[in-house]
Amino acid sequence: MERCFSINGNAIHLYIRAAPGSSKTEIKAIQEGRLKIRIAAAPEDNKANEELRSFLAKTLGCAKKDVALCSGEKSRLKTLILPLSAKEKLEELIACFDL
Repeated sequence: MERCFSINGNAIHLYIRAAPGSSKTEIKAIQEGRLKIRIAAAPEDNKANEELRSFLAKTLGCAKKDVALCSGEKSRLKTLILPLSAKEKLEELIACFDL
């Protein structure tokens, strides 16, 4: 299974390749150690980052306030911090893309 996250203490660091401005928000693949996510929001005024946080919180069953952008605010390559409680759902999600 290709890893797109690491465990650091009591948090998960999730590595993302974002594609803002898409028609809908969805996970597309795991490529080069990053989870590729299309985002249905424009990359302006932090809209895409907020949509990404909301999407991940809903998908992984955690609160939006617990999903934080660690790096990549204005980049397609992002690192987000998630609570360790999201690990099981994240591993299940990643397993869907394991070829």
